Amino acid sequence: MSNISIRPLANQLVVECEVEKTTPGGIVIPETSEKDKPSQGKVKAVGKGKVIDGKLQPLEVKVGDTILFGKYAGTNFKLNNKDYLIMREEDVMGVME
Repeated sequence: MSNISIRPLANQLVVECEVEKTTPGGIVIPETSEKDKPSQGKVKAVGKGKVIDGKLQPLEVKVGDTILFGKYAGTNFKLNNKDYLIMREEDVMGVME
């Protein structure tokens, strides 16, 4: 499904963090600001879903989606020198289209 070597469980998803170095208006973001946790990223892996009333409820988010999430959502980890987050689908605020 994806080239990442981790399989999230249940309603968890793995997100590759995206840090923009310039704003859409062309303003360069200082190095110190880049250290802040990003609020968007690309979904790299998803779990099978959550069991509700004995039925598996699949996730709405899919691999390849660019999502928006809260500043303190998920847990950071590093894999193959890339920064990732693992979070619950409930922490996703929206999907970029």
